[in-house]
Amino acid sequence: MNVQQRATLEDVARLAGVSSKTVSRVFTHRDLVAPETVERVLQAAKRLRFRPNPLARNLRRGGPTDTIGFIMGELNNPFYYKLAAGIERELSAHGFSLVVATTDDTAEGEERVADALLGQRLGALLLIPVADDQSYLEGERHLGTPIIAIDRPARNLVADSIVLENHRGVFEATTRLLERGHRRIGYICNPASVYTQAERLRGYRDALVAYGIEDSSPWERLADDLSRPADGLIADLLDRADAPTAIITGNNRVTIDALRALRDLDDDGRTALIGFDDFDTADVLGVSVINYDPLALGKAAATLAIERMQDPAGFTRQLEMPTWLVERGTGERPPAERTTA
Repeated sequence: MNVQQRATLEDVARLAGVSSKTVSRVFTHRDLVAPETVERVLQAAKRLRFRPNPLARNLRRGGPTDTIGFIMGELNNPFYYKLAAGIERELSAHGFSLVVATTDDTAEGEERVADALLGQRLGALLLIPVADDQSYLEGERHLGTPIIAIDRPARNLVADSIVLENHRGVFEATTRLLERGHRRIGYICNPASVYTQAERLRGYRDALVAYGIEDSSPWERLADDLSRPADGLIADLLDRADAPTAIITGNNRVTIDALRALRDLDDDGRTALIGFDDFDTADVLGVSVINYDPLALGKAAATLAIERMQDPAGFTRQLEMPTWLVERGTGERPPAERTTA
């Protein structure tokens, strides 16, 4: 196949019988051009399959583009792609386009991906921080690029952020289990060192302390290796003589591993289970979850970015989005002692 060379602005001008400046004006300030000339230029552009390059135009002006960048983790995580959908819908409604890049939830990839996106003179950068330090973005912020941290606050960087009510969500779920008579409640998460998990773990511990349970370490299983399935952590926890009668999982990935482990252990519905994050089949399986609206989170993040572009010098904002407990069955099980062979 012979690849055709892309048409240039000069090609369109030649076919339409006008100057290059007139063609440029049609694609930037159409109201300043006579209607019949606009039509002639658009017809020529269509015939030549010409597409204007807004990035190049803005680079020549030295200003930002109408493109917003979003750096997220894994593509196969429902939270991330629903969040991206919420961002895109809101940005599109205001005339912005979205470009997405992923880090695979690794700290090493974050700065590299951010540098690549910022080279396009973004109007704003939204990211889910993974690295321990985002100070590398401070220079870009001083150049006027709004930085919005989503799900986790940025570290060593003055930036707007929008997060979930992680502490309150897990505190209320743990309290609900305590009200039902559970006293040995396990908590499993992987990764454990990120902000979201630290806040969720704090909510779990605070609820137990409120009921006089000071030491929850025997029932905690915390890991920081995404390649490690959580089934083994859960099996180890339930193999204890004082195994928990209820489990809270820190994210939907661990919840699915917990369901698998409980099945393999022939738990037969004895262990109560509440997971943070909903997932596609949770309602069918009757899994109780701490839920939130990722689309609304994305929309709110996009709105925050647009407002920051309009008011670069305004006070930094830290927002929290609500969570709520959805009871479907697994979290409502009463305490039941496990029998050992």
